[in-house]
This record gives sequence, C-alpha cells and structure tokens, in this order.
Amino acid sequence: MQVNETLAEGLRHEFQVSIPAAEIAAKADERLVDLKDKVKINGFRPGKVPVSHLKKLYGRSLMVETIEDTIRDTNMQIVNDRGFKLAGNPKVTMPSEEKEIEDILAGKSDLSYSVAIEVVPPIELADFKSFTIEKPVVDVSDADVDEAIKRIADQNRTYSNRTEGAKAENGDRVTISFKGTIDGEPFEGGSSEDILVVLGSNALIPGFEEQLVGAGVGETRTVKASFPQNYADSELAGKDAEFETTVSLIEAPEDIKIDDEFAKLLGLQELDQLKQVVREQLSAEFARAMRQHVKRALFDRLDETHKFDAPPTLVEEEFEQVWQSITAEMEKEKKTFADENTTEEEARAEYRRIADRRVRLSLVLSEIGEKNKITVADDEINRALISRARQTPGREKEIWDYYQKNPQALAQIRAPLFENKVVDYILELATITEKSVTREDLFKEHEAHSTEI
Repeated sequence: MQVNETLAEGLRHEFQVSIPAAEIAAKADERLVDLKDKVKINGFRPGKVPVSHLKKLYGRSLMVETIEDTIRDTNMQIVNDRGFKLAGNPKVTMPSEEKEIEDILAGKSDLSYSVAIEVVPPIELADFKSFTIEKPVVDVSDADVDEAIKRIADQNRTYSNRTEGAKAENGDRVTISFKGTIDGEPFEGGSSEDILVVLGSNALIPGFEEQLVGAGVGETRTVKASFPQNYADSELAGKDAEFETTVSLIEAPEDIKIDDEFAKLLGLQELDQLKQVVREQLSAEFARAMRQHVKRALFDRLDETHKFDAPPTLVEEEFEQVWQSITAEMEKEKKTFADENTTEEEARAEYRRIADRRVRLSLVLSEIGEKNKITVADDEINRALISRARQTPGREKEIWDYYQKNPQALAQIRAPLFENKVVDYILELATITEKSVTREDLFKEHEAHSTEI
C-alpha cells in the first residue's frame, strides 16, 4: 500500500492512496472461503459449494464490499498513524472512468483513490483554577410569591352577569359573535360565534377589544382593525379588516379572596401550603436562570482562553443551521434586516462569528471531557429520554422507539447531559463569586445573550 500526502493546508489534508490489486483480491477470496461454509445452494451439500461457483454468483458484490471496507480501514489507519482527530467524515474520490472502475472490480488494476480530511487542531486547555466566575443571586421575596399567586387567582377568576343595561368595561368578559370582511369580501377564519373575550387581555388583534368598551348586550358594532405585519397567516398579515360584532353577554369579574378556601380550590390544604409551593416553583425558575448566566459567563472565559482555528466545514454547517433558523423566523414575522437596524451582510458576519464560537466551545468541552474521562451513562440517557417521552402523554412508546431507532436523535439527548457534566467539572475548579441582582436584571440579561450559548 502506498500513501502520499498531496496537500497539507491548515486543517485540511489530502492523500493519494494506491493498494495493489493482489491485496484486494486476497481479501475478497477470504470472504468467498468464509461464505462457503454459510451459504446454502440447491444441488450442493453444506460446505461443498465450489469457490469458483460462489465467485460467479457473488464475486462482484463481495469485491464491492471488500473495496469499501479496505477504503474505510485504510483511511482510519492514515488518521491514526498521524495522530489526527477528524472534524468530519473523510471525502473519498474514486476514478471517474467506467473502464477504470471495472478493471478495479475485476481485479485487473490496483485500487487508487484520493481522500480529503479535515482535522481538529490540538487544543491546549486553560488552567480552570484561574477562572473567576460571577454568579447572580436572586432571593424569592414575599412580594414575588404574592404576585405569582395573584396571577394564579386571575387565571381562576369567576365572572357574573352584569345588570340589565350595563355597558362593557375594561376587564369585563364579553360573549361576542362576529363576521369579518376585507375590502367587503368575507375571508377564511374571519367569522366566529359565541366566543369569550376579556376586554383588555389583548387576546384579539390590536384595536379590536378597545372598540367594544361601552357596548351593551344585543348591540352590534363595526369594529375596524388591522392584522399585524407578523400575523401567523401570511395571507392576512398587514391587511385592514372590518368585523360586524354583536355582544350577547357581559360579565363582570368577581373579587377573589386569596385565603385557605382559594388554596383548597387548587387542591391544597391551606394558603401557607400554596405559598410554599409557589415559592419552590419560583426558586427553581430563578435557579435555572442563574445557572444559564453562570454557564454563559463560563463560556465567555472558555472563548477568551481558547483561541484556535475551528474546522471550516464544522463552522459552515453550524452557520447554515443558525442562518436557516434566523431567516425562517424573520420570514414568519414578516421582518427585514432593516427592521433589525442591520444589513444581510452584517447579519451574516455576526452569525458566522456565533457559529465559530459555538464550534470552538463544543470542541473545547469535548476535549475537557475526553481528558478527564467525563462520560454519560446509559441510565442517565434513559432517564432523560423517559422524561422527554412523558411530555407527550399517550405517545410515550412512540417517542421512546423513535429515539432508540435514531442514533442522531439520541445524540441530541446525550449532548446537554454531557455539556452540563463538563460545566460542573470546571465550576468545581473555578472560583465562584456571588452578586445580588434584581429579578428583572437576571431575566433581562439571560434573554439578551440567549443566542450566544
């Protein structure tokens, strides 16, 4: 076997490989001999089929399999001998002439091909004990608990009929029926009967609910409103419409007393127990946000301390995924780059930077995990998969089977588990400082940097 490196440019390497026809033929013959004791052919006793006859029947397919396996094994040997770590699958280029291919399959010519590979550069890990990471700390206050319980109360609010002759007020629940038209013509989905709307809830398109304030039972009003530019139905987005709207019922919100009786309506024993449940839920919500903040700060430090050229192919693949997601969202919301105070060229440059960062961080985390023998056990993956399946009641088995049959999908379950383990490993070595912040600042900052992680 001859292997000649024809290109060594950055992280890209190319090799020209030549394997003698006799070596390929010997491997194919070994397969035929092995097949002799396994195959069953009418007219022959088991194990007595002549190899020459097997060659006529299976010779070509076995030669194809032998060539494929030889190429795979040779490429792996090239990588291992040079201590490379692959960034992606090798790209093999075979002879293009039909006669050349036929001669190789017939064992008349040596197997010659070229292979291009892209490798991961050596990564020198930073001293994680030198890291100082700031952790925002937010305590759940009594006011936070009271506000959350008030939201629950509003969601469970009851309503009672207003007195005869009463006019609808903001906060009232009205029962309405309407028929919508655009340029005088009805449109699909533009009519509805007996729907409940709380005035001021912004459940309907902008401007609709406000025009019903002051209406009485049995009154019909022509409501003029425009569909938002980012409306889900692109056929209606941005268009002006008129709705002939009749109010059939007006109900006033009843006061809700937040006490033990209210807690019992929610299946709890008393108000103090409700407050404890809500406090625990808020604590968990805050903890998730604080964790995300710490992870982002840690990733920023990893980004600063690990500067190297990321494999271009991996960066391009990551960029394409990000870019498709961004442009699809913009198209759905009917937005342009000008609406975002940027240009397509500037946006591409920014998201390519983000893709480069993500790839480098992924490689750094992988290197940390490999060098420190950080792994994700099968039972950890199974627990996460069970949790995912339970999110779709009634389809648990379907979800389970899907992931078990799709290694790539299962890898998406494993990836965040591995990432969190590596993050925890680094944080144990780093110095963590705490800083008290407001709830608003915590979630505002988390939202602002969500794309970077």
